[in-house]
Amino acid sequence: MSNPLATLFALAALAAPAAPARAADTYAVFQTSRGPIGVKLLAGKAPNAVKNFVELAMGKKAWTDPATGQKQNKKPMYDGTLFHRVIPGFMIQGGDPLSRGAELGQSGLPGGRPFGTGDPGYRFEDELEKPPATPFATPCQLAMANSGPNTNGSQFFITEVVTPHLNPRACANAPSGVCGYVHFGEGVCGCEKVAEIARAGNGQTRLDKVVITNKPPTCK
Repeated sequence: MSNPLATLFALAALAAPAAPARAADTYAVFQTSRGPIGVKLLAGKAPNAVKNFVELAMGKKAWTDPATGQKQNKKPMYDGTLFHRVIPGFMIQGGDPLSRGAELGQSGLPGGRPFGTGDPGYRFEDELEKPPATPFATPCQLAMANSGPNTNGSQFFITEVVTPHLNPRACANAPSGVCGYVHFGEGVCGCEKVAEIARAGNGQTRLDKVVITNKPPTCK
C-alpha cells in the first residue's frame, strides 16, 4: 500500500518551480597591439557601466563622434583607439573616441583637441560602493574614468598596482555623498601587459578590439 504522505511530497516537488538559471559570467578581452588582457565584467556591482561598455564594444549602442559630431550606429566604438594616458606604477587609460584611427604616439587631433577630452556624446551616473569598500585592493582592476561625480562616458582605466586612494570616499560635492570611480571589472589574465603598456608611453599602444564573451579567457 502506498504512503499518502510520500505521494503528497512527491507531487509537491513536481509542482515546485525550477530555480532560475544562473546568468553566465561576461568577460571582455582587450586585444591590444601588445597582447590581450582578459577581464571579468561585474554586472552585479555596476550593471549600467557593464551594459554601456558591452554595447559600445559590440556596436550595439549609438554614440557621437566627437571629432565630427556625427552620430555613429552599429560601429564598435573602442576599435582602433589608443591608450592615450598611461602612468607606470599606476594605470593605463583608454576609450577616448577622439583617438580612433590615430597614429601611434599621436596625442590629439591635428591642430585640435587633445586625446582624453573626448566622450561618446552622453554621460551616465555613478554606481559606487559605500566607504569603507576597497575595490582597488588588488591590481588589474577595470573602472570608468571620469571628471567628477556622474560624468561617466566611454573612457576607462586598468590599474597596474594596488591603488587604495581610488577607493570610494565620502564627499560633499556628489549627490550621493560618495566620490570615486565606478569599478566594473577585474583582471583574469594578461595583467602583465598593463605594466608593459604603461612603460611604453602615452599613445604607444593601440586597442585593436574589445571582444565580449561568456567563456573565461586565457590570453594565450
